[in-house]
Amino acid sequence: MAEEGQMHIIAALVEDRPGVLFKVTSLIRRRGFNIDTITVGSTEKEGVSRITMTMRGDESIVEQLVKQLSKIPDVVKISELKPSESVYRELAMVKVSAPDPSKRSDILNYITIFRGRVIDASKDSLTIEMVGSPKKINAFLDLMKGFGIVELARTGMVALPRGSKSASE
Repeated sequence: MAEEGQMHIIAALVEDRPGVLFKVTSLIRRRGFNIDTITVGSTEKEGVSRITMTMRGDESIVEQLVKQLSKIPDVVKISELKPSESVYRELAMVKVSAPDPSKRSDILNYITIFRGRVIDASKDSLTIEMVGSPKKINAFLDLMKGFGIVELARTGMVALPRGSKSASE
């Protein structure tokens, strides 16, 4: 998340049709925004997908962007989720070099502390699943850099409003 400013989480419910993601991201690109993360997946409603984007920037510009995105015909509903009023998580899969038994033991201890899980193991590496806030994942990755990150994949953030509120209301 390179750009300075407050983090914004934008949740868009869109019709599940070819080209919708392109329309959304093209509008954002034309406005000069940089998307930090973007995820797309199905929802509880058939034919409707949820696009969750995170970006940093000025509040008024993000507000204007939300208004512009709501004009796209395939967008059913779009809203900004305040981080303090939302639950959000990210998934990271990290392959770490672990040929040495003592280093492997240290890595396993860190995995336990961060509540991760080993999802694959070989004689030279461990593949770890880590779910949590981006801060938690970044802290874990900072520790793993010392052991040698072989490969990394991150999903981007998914988010829902806290409590009985719904992003679709």
